[in-house]
Amino acid sequence: MHRTQLAGYRAEHFLYEADVGVATITLNRPERKNPLTFDSYAELRDLFRALAYADDVKAVVLTGAGGNFCSGGDVHEIIGPLTQLDMPGLLAFTRMTGDLVKAMLGCPQPIVAAVDGVCAGAGAILAMASDVRLASTRARTAFLFTKVGLAGCDMGACAILPRLIGQGRAAELLYTGRAMSAEEGERWGFYNRLCAPDEVRGEAQGLARGLAEGPTFAHGMTKKMLQQEWTMGLAEALEAEAQAQAICMATGDFRRAYDAFVAKTTPRFEGD
Repeated sequence: MHRTQLAGYRAEHFLYEADVGVATITLNRPERKNPLTFDSYAELRDLFRALAYADDVKAVVLTGAGGNFCSGGDVHEIIGPLTQLDMPGLLAFTRMTGDLVKAMLGCPQPIVAAVDGVCAGAGAILAMASDVRLASTRARTAFLFTKVGLAGCDMGACAILPRLIGQGRAAELLYTGRAMSAEEGERWGFYNRLCAPDEVRGEAQGLARGLAEGPTFAHGMTKKMLQQEWTMGLAEALEAEAQAQAICMATGDFRRAYDAFVAKTTPRFEGD
């Protein structure tokens, strides 16, 4: 399979940097609390798809600039124009936003969201679609689609959010559009842990570096199985995991881990 290098990728609609196997994507419109536009949606979708073929990126951090994560779709650059589109145009847009979630779920690298301040609408979806979520103590997360007259079933929210926090809690947030505090988010299982505002990005990057140093082929397999087993029965899941683990047992990383154990050293994983 053709592999690519994304360490030198130059983003147009957000910030992108890569260091020691960790790519950091920073939504960078701090004066507006980092809203998304048609262009940033599309570029994020294409970048996460490209990451599936990048052998120099082992983990991803997704964050926002200026003390906020993301305020959702830009009111003037997305919501206003949407009121002028016909049904085929609207469906093309909603399918594109869903494709971004598919791309995030489909890229094999673990995605660590570092959430500070406002995390609303599509921004809450980006956090939800990440694999691990760290939040600052001042993070406020709102699936506020009903606030603009839309259903809560946006970009996979009705499928993914109940799996993270439970059906009843998800229903409350999606019906009311109210903000979930950082403490609620951690207590309910949406956030893995809380950090001081000036530490959340560093904590996320530290976690991502640790993942990048691990058996990245195996991490990709774990991510795939976490998603595929949503719709499996137990017997089917056990067989799928048996096959997945047998594949991992054929990797060089598995052998390196054994050799390091025997030699009483730390294994050096190479992702193969």
